[in-house]
Amino acid sequence: MIRSGSLTRREALITATQAVTAAALSGLASAAQQQSSRTIPAVPGKLEIDWRRREKDGDGFRVIEETVKWDASETAIIICDMWADHPCKLAAARVGRIAPRMNEVISLARDHGVAIIHAPSSGVKHYEETPYRERMKKARPSKPPVPIQSWCHFNEEHEGPWPIVDNVKRGEAKVTGCDDPEAKPHQATDRHQHPAIQIIGYDGISDNGQEIFNFLEQESRKNIVLMGVHTNMCVLGRPFGIRQQKYLGKNVVLCRDLTDALYDPRDPPHVSHARGVELVIEHIEKYWCPSILGKSLTEVIPGTAGP
Repeated sequence: MIRSGSLTRREALITATQAVTAAALSGLASAAQQQSSRTIPAVPGKLEIDWRRREKDGDGFRVIEETVKWDASETAIIICDMWADHPCKLAAARVGRIAPRMNEVISLARDHGVAIIHAPSSGVKHYEETPYRERMKKARPSKPPVPIQSWCHFNEEHEGPWPIVDNVKRGEAKVTGCDDPEAKPHQATDRHQHPAIQIIGYDGISDNGQEIFNFLEQESRKNIVLMGVHTNMCVLGRPFGIRQQKYLGKNVVLCRDLTDALYDPRDPPHVSHARGVELVIEHIEKYWCPSILGKSLTEVIPGTAGP
């Protein structure tokens, strides 16, 4: 009989097998516990995320394009302030142009298991009696690693000079950065989400940073995509926006083809509205997070979605 220490070879093999089995069962139990807390089924499937970021290079920045893989079941999209109307009418028109494509992107992403959160700030009250609000309010409470701010302001310790002037009010307007030829007074506008964007299935509705954090943690969503308006204001500053998601340690990206900025070409640097939006996106790519195109969210890598 051959001994291994004080055990026979057979006894040692049995002991090792039992240890491996116990570890596997523990892992399965942990996975099952995590799965049981979710309301959205955690399905297989990997997204191929093509992102663009900017890295300091001497006195300037160089563009870096990379491809990363994200599990769809660990990814969430937050739609910021895509209201049915806006006091700046050219801004409202651009939302109307973006909304149908946004709906197509989130519909395809949803089919692959990506979580969708609708955040029409100040308009959430219109949805209080819906299951989408109830889902967010009932999410399991989680303690954030840093405080969730009511607004995340420009962070001069983290980011460089702001690239556009967007704080000018003209005429009777109360909103800044509006490029309407004649700005009108701020009047009550429809804060429902734009009707071209469907709210359905396992979607959630909230503009509350803590509620959204609870939901993201409950659903094990560490990869966060921000889309919506306006890039230079709410998309960055809201309590669920890019700055806050970075402070919380999330893998956050901006969807650059499904956003817009409030910028008036009559203000510095006196470029077109389209270029003003690009300047804000470039600022975010330099100091906050990469940007992507919506198409990265519409399909998974072949063979990753299971049998």
